[in-house]
Amino acid sequence: MFRTALRNVLAHKARLLMTVLAVTLGVAFVSGTLVFTDTLKKSLSGQSAKSYEGIAVSVTSYGQGRNEQGEKEGEPGLGQQTLDKIKALPGVDTVSGRVSGFAGVGDESGKLIGSGWSNQGANYTPVKDGKDPRYAFAQGAGPAKADEVALDKATADKGNYKVGDKVRVATNGPVKEYSLAGVFTTEDGAVQAGGSLVLFETKVAQELYLKPGYFQELSVGAKNGTSADKLLADIKPLLDKNTKAQTGAALAAEQAKQIEKGLSNLSTMLLVFAGISLFVGIFLIYNTFTMLVTQRTKELALLRAVGANRGQVMRSVLSEALVVGVLSAAVGLVSGIGLAIGIRSVIGSLGAKLPGGALVIAPGTVTAALVIGVVVTTVAAVLPAWRTGRIAPVAAMGSAHLPATSKSLLVRNILGSIISLGGIGLVFLGVSTGGNSGRMTMGGGAFFMLIGMIVLLPLLSKPVIGAVRPLLQKVFGVPGKLAAQNAVRNPRRTAVTAASLAIGLTLVTTLSVLGITVGKVVDRMSTEKLKADYRVSMSSDAGSLDKSVAETLSKAPGIKAVSPQTAGYFLVDGDFRAASGVNPATIGQLLNVEVLSGSLDSLGKGEVAVAEKTAKKQNFTVGTPLKVKYDDGQEASVKVGAIFKDMEGLLSPYVIDNKILTEHSEEMYIPEVYVNVDGGASKAAQQKVVDALGKNPAITVATQQDMRNEMGGMINTMLNIMYGLLGMALVISVLGVVNTLAMSVFERTQEIGMLRAIGLDRSRVKNMIRLEAVVISLFGAALGVVIGIFLAWAVGSTLAEAMPGYALILPWDRIGIFLLLAAVVGVLAAMWPARSAARLNMLTAIKTE
Repeated sequence: MFRTALRNVLAHKARLLMTVLAVTLGVAFVSGTLVFTDTLKKSLSGQSAKSYEGIAVSVTSYGQGRNEQGEKEGEPGLGQQTLDKIKALPGVDTVSGRVSGFAGVGDESGKLIGSGWSNQGANYTPVKDGKDPRYAFAQGAGPAKADEVALDKATADKGNYKVGDKVRVATNGPVKEYSLAGVFTTEDGAVQAGGSLVLFETKVAQELYLKPGYFQELSVGAKNGTSADKLLADIKPLLDKNTKAQTGAALAAEQAKQIEKGLSNLSTMLLVFAGISLFVGIFLIYNTFTMLVTQRTKELALLRAVGANRGQVMRSVLSEALVVGVLSAAVGLVSGIGLAIGIRSVIGSLGAKLPGGALVIAPGTVTAALVIGVVVTTVAAVLPAWRTGRIAPVAAMGSAHLPATSKSLLVRNILGSIISLGGIGLVFLGVSTGGNSGRMTMGGGAFFMLIGMIVLLPLLSKPVIGAVRPLLQKVFGVPGKLAAQNAVRNPRRTAVTAASLAIGLTLVTTLSVLGITVGKVVDRMSTEKLKADYRVSMSSDAGSLDKSVAETLSKAPGIKAVSPQTAGYFLVDGDFRAASGVNPATIGQLLNVEVLSGSLDSLGKGEVAVAEKTAKKQNFTVGTPLKVKYDDGQEASVKVGAIFKDMEGLLSPYVIDNKILTEHSEEMYIPEVYVNVDGGASKAAQQKVVDALGKNPAITVATQQDMRNEMGGMINTMLNIMYGLLGMALVISVLGVVNTLAMSVFERTQEIGMLRAIGLDRSRVKNMIRLEAVVISLFGAALGVVIGIFLAWAVGSTLAEAMPGYALILPWDRIGIFLLLAAVVGVLAAMWPARSAARLNMLTAIKTE
């Protein structure tokens, strides 16, 4: 029986290839993801371990902490006194202090080199022989003077900088020029991620990033014969509670875990793709084996007649599935390795420098590919195999292909209705519950609803396709009428074929509707409440602006209004609360703050404005006195001077005068400065703001449109990922439609011969097959779009409370494109079956049983 199964597999090479391809896509995604993440994890962990070579103990300061009263305590970092104490310990060979922060380098045109988040600055600390072991200099040497810097080689090459050149470097303050003392190579993670690294003389770096005389981290080297654990035990008593000490080995292991955790999101996303691909592929495999069993009804019945029992016949079909599964797993594993190499190349082309290293093909990856390929294929073939055992030997005497009767669909329809109604009920329960718990309930409901709808597809196909039959007949004549009839001739097969498109378009439509709707809401929430012509901020949200930025802009010609947006917090009645510091004189010109009671002018009198939701929760009204404690520990009593409509993303729940926050804080975090210019926004006005800031490469001057694009960027990225998913579903759907039409042509060989004999020419036969494919594809696509819109409405209902002004938006243009793609799928899939049907010999076809 196994030899028979193997021969049957080889006898249907085209369908074998399509089935293998469907499973291969999913296996390739799984194995490719595992190979890529395992390789990257090993490379990054090796790089991390290399960066800690020679470090016995690493000491890190978390800065000043706060006691229960909110008062600062402890040192801002690791002082020279702590460094000297550690250096004096027996067994300590070297101690070097590190400080780091943001530093941006401009190219010849003044544009920032690298990504803002990975542009770093640090101090150069010679340890032995006047060298810092972390850096290997290709040219020159490390900075030894306050006006010198060193650059990593990639940044120097991009900026065409050579030793002795003047380099414009920006931190969070004004741009400064330094002399380039040297160019180095490094394994630093920021540089490997496509950023830049600027090395300063230690005192300069301390002034820029912390405080003179203090370090953020100490790296301790041990003398020969001294263990890291012994050194760690000696160092710990010298540290305060806001400081942590670890051995270099422990820190490397910790970073390896963080790397693994950081890669989990990428891994999860790719595995979700793989899971959906495999889920959609199951329908194709099921359809393929169902058709093969139907096509071989007489053959299987003859096997029963000559002595094969039901179990042997079933095992024969499952053996075919096993062969297909093993083959798919092998091809998928090889394809996955190629995919991993491709992902690495794409990331490299985007500017990120991934560490080198051989591909890691773990035994678990090979096992996963084999198990997934075999299990998915076998599970999909179980039901068709079970049906083979029910074929009676007497069927060998007939020529019918035993199509499913309406009665045989009754149980399926009842089961599908129960599952669908249960899923819909859970979705509505989630809508009424709201919040995260409601969305979890809704997710379960969506899953059951989708499964139920797939089970009900045979029942739904007849009325839906029947409704468009008159239109097809009117537009395309006899081929259109025959196509509609053929599409519902075998409702089970039509349902399975349409299911893959229905699943893909359900997911894509849901995300598209939600993404576009949320994007519009975020756009309105931000730009409609923003009057400012420009927002000035650090590039790529790299940190805080210096207070000199607002001061410089307020003195520049052509600038009408400036308000730095300061982020801070204070204790209100014993609880920590986020606060925004603004300029009371200009905030009304820059932000459209809807005041519900009181006046924003009260901010200039030292009073506080409170957001509506917070005021309601705390029972605040205008005039309510608040006991506050500022960042420096000073206490005061302030009144509520205004209640305003919440402005999430623009203002904190508490708003106060910038001057007050500045007086009570040593360091201010200023994420942005809002600016209005004379004559309104224009390119010339934008350039004036850029010029006023000294063409600082680290500072971005964004228009309102720039802000819209920035806020929509993440949503667009998510949608692009989903459109990639749609493309994968379309590929599998093409294979499914090809299989279905091929079987349909086989079953109707005699019928097609008769149609040719009574006058249906080859072109109209082709049209009939093409229209059948388009009808099946559009049926699945339309169902997916309808379910997707329903789920988008349900999820959106739970977001409405947190997003004022939320209103569902249906992107008809994109929905139209989705349906058009589905029709194209039908046309492409029908090319081979239509050509085969048209080329049938008329007389031979009529004689076919």
